[in-house]
Amino acid sequence: MKTKIKLIVLITAIVSLLAFAGCGQNGQAPAEDIAPPESTEPAPSPAPQPDETDGADTGEGTPPADAAPTVYMTADINPEGLVAVYEALGASPQGSVAVKISTGEPPDSNYLRPELIKDLVHLLDGTIVESNTAYGGSRASNAKHLQVAKDHGFTSIAEFDLLDADGSVSLTVTGGEVLTENFVGANFVNYDYYVILSHFKGHGMAGYGGAIKNASIGIASSEGKSWIHTGGKKKSGLSGDQDTFLMAMAEAAKSVADYMGGNILYINVMNRLSVDCDCKGNPAEPDMHDIGILASFDPVALDKACVDLVEAAPDGATLMERINSRNGTLAIDHAAKIGLGSIDYVLVRIDD
Repeated sequence: MKTKIKLIVLITAIVSLLAFAGCGQNGQAPAEDIAPPESTEPAPSPAPQPDETDGADTGEGTPPADAAPTVYMTADINPEGLVAVYEALGASPQGSVAVKISTGEPPDSNYLRPELIKDLVHLLDGTIVESNTAYGGSRASNAKHLQVAKDHGFTSIAEFDLLDADGSVSLTVTGGEVLTENFVGANFVNYDYYVILSHFKGHGMAGYGGAIKNASIGIASSEGKSWIHTGGKKKSGLSGDQDTFLMAMAEAAKSVADYMGGNILYINVMNRLSVDCDCKGNPAEPDMHDIGILASFDPVALDKACVDLVEAAPDGATLMERINSRNGTLAIDHAAKIGLGSIDYVLVRIDD
């Protein structure tokens, strides 16, 4: 009996040893059954959310729905100020970057000088872009416009591209009351990011020129400019109902912003604040002081802030008369109505 018990105990011990050996090397469970180790890194903190006081960028250039867009401002109208107000936005353009300017009508318009914009263009590794005019002048054809760009110094600081050198493409206008499509230069689609760099000033037809105008009339091809001016009726000529023109301008700007999907920002330089635009070769001399450089991801807020600054200026009466006599702020109001941006904003002075 004792011999049988010893035999049973020995057999049991042998079976246990065989079973233990089958669990894997070093007695660990098979790899697929091992739970991942707990991370030794601290849990990531929630990303800081922008509010109406700091206007911080969300990463896509779009503030949260419940916050007024931020407009950054500097009084330093120089290359350093332009770079600083751009950097305040916290933007991170990727891919090919277009910097949309006005080359200015010869001989003596108030276009933004290459010396002012060069550092920003180089920082962006950008291409300066423009489109031909629809009114004649010195910038109505490819050859003549390229010569103006050279004469005004733009081709010496960066690559230069006439967006409509090879014709037009159509962008869809969503939510418009005047336009269903907008015609821009065929080369418009070659860029991943747009910086709309505008000289804010008066304008004989629009009342003022700023971000909305530069993103609409400025980017439109020659035929597209006529399309906007005539409220989507013709691709030649500039005649049309004034309010319809202003509304069409806002809608064209929205088609550009919609197409870019957030990959766009806007800067207005408020210097040489003439009642006339840079399409006039001999504009009226400004009778008010320079104000500064403003930047935003929201073109409506940006233009509204500029108009408000002119209205508040002690010497801004002449320019305000020009704006109001053309009902120029309708472009701002209509742009807000169709969802391009907001007339409410937070102004942040980066010099403070």
